[in-house]
Amino acid sequence: MTALDSGLTLPPARPVSGSRAPAWWGMLCLIATEATLFVLLIFSYFYLRWGSPNWPPQGTPRPEFTVIIPATVLLLGSSAPVMWAETAIRRGRQNVLRLGLSVAWLMAAVFVILELWEWSHLGFGPQSSQYASIFFTITGLHLAHVSIALLMSAYIQLRASRGHFDAQHFLAVENVALYWHFVDVVWIFVFATVYISPYVT
Repeated sequence: MTALDSGLTLPPARPVSGSRAPAWWGMLCLIATEATLFVLLIFSYFYLRWGSPNWPPQGTPRPEFTVIIPATVLLLGSSAPVMWAETAIRRGRQNVLRLGLSVAWLMAAVFVILELWEWSHLGFGPQSSQYASIFFTITGLHLAHVSIALLMSAYIQLRASRGHFDAQHFLAVENVALYWHFVDVVWIFVFATVYISPYVT
């Protein structure tokens, strides 16, 4: 005899989060796949570099830091308000969740603007050389990931404004935060590869 047959009501299922949630593992698998892609691209960068007598090629300036340093500070710093927002919603503080996500979103959006501005002032395009091609491929792919993170955050903020999250229901926030931190960590390796390594002989 089941609980329904006996007229008994079952208690509502408790919401799950973290490693207990299939969606969390799904996000982790996505991150692992994307991380593998970046590893392969970075390997390709150094493969091309080792096979080239000059890197960057003659006539192509090495990347500058005037714009990318403040952009990097903004992007990496955006993880802090995301962590703040995630911690807040675990305690049921919805206003702090919305504020933290909004601050992080603005910081990452400025990063995108600065990166696009830098692209327009590089003095070379994706078809100029092997160096230019791999430079735009790696930074462009990362920029696409930042843009996806911005869209995901905007969707979460919309849901947050409608009160969809509380101290028991925050899995979506948790997953977006996980992706956000991944994008930030990847940038450390991208920055070291395409901006710093050309200055290392």
